[in-house]
Amino acid sequence: MRILICGGAGYIGSHVNKLLAKKGYFTVVFDNLIYGHKEAVKWGDFIKGDLNNIDDLERVFSEYEIDAVIHLAAYAYVGESVRDPEKYYYNNVVNTLNLLRVMKKYGCSRIIFSSTCATYGIPVIVPITEDVKQNPINPYGKSKLMVEHILKDYHKAYGIEYVVLRYFNAAGADPDGEIGESHIPETHIIPLALETASGKRESFSVYGVDYDTFDGSCIRDYVHVEDLSQAHLLALRYLEQGGKSDFFNLGNEKGTSVLEIIDSVKKITGKDFAVCYDERREGDPPKLVGCGEKAKDILGWMPKYEGIDDIVRHAWRWHTNKLY
Repeated sequence: MRILICGGAGYIGSHVNKLLAKKGYFTVVFDNLIYGHKEAVKWGDFIKGDLNNIDDLERVFSEYEIDAVIHLAAYAYVGESVRDPEKYYYNNVVNTLNLLRVMKKYGCSRIIFSSTCATYGIPVIVPITEDVKQNPINPYGKSKLMVEHILKDYHKAYGIEYVVLRYFNAAGADPDGEIGESHIPETHIIPLALETASGKRESFSVYGVDYDTFDGSCIRDYVHVEDLSQAHLLALRYLEQGGKSDFFNLGNEKGTSVLEIIDSVKKITGKDFAVCYDERREGDPPKLVGCGEKAKDILGWMPKYEGIDDIVRHAWRWHTNKLY
């Protein structure tokens, strides 16, 4: 089967690409390299292109007989989405419509969409299940939710079959050390802590230690990127076997606090570093933890790396030998 991976040169996309290639799929990575890295595309074919260019998409679908699409291409900086919502609605929503239009034209009817827990906003129930009301509080989350609604309509009108995977906090790196997390700018907590441990940053900032949590810092659900990749493989097989279109949370139900992350990074790296305690950031909920039972029951998803130390250990191995 030929699988088109939009955004396959990015952090999660490159790990998905590696796993599918290892499992015998023929992968075609489509990426504009604004945030992705060509060096991360070590498997399959690579085409530099942009979803805002219909001609680029036509070229891919005319050259390859694409059986299914994994769509991970999106802007994902929450703060930037608040400052520049137009950028996010055009890239995340309009460009997805371009992709769906070309899929329809070429008879490709299966898509796995990378969504986010940001569609839930500030949760009223933790751990979050798929039936919790979605009420995103920023344009990034709203753009992802819009695409979820679009997929429902395209399924009903055009027969597009979909699986929507709502990620919680992707973390870690390829256990083999071949690929990993590399963002410019970097905003994710674990690489920021690792950069501080390695001396690239003077200090690590904790935003708020007065939350209603066991240690006062925010709690999040960190899911190893390898486990996220496995969920994409299972979702693809699910659609191949005629599974019905559906939505799945990818969470471990095991939240980790910011202070626990700091302790893990210090333990794994063997390095102490300065920590600054700042005021809360607006819009940060005290606890975001996802329930992954539906993905486990229906897709057969079984996260392999549920402990934060494994996630930090793999991320540190990548960080100390970064290839891009």
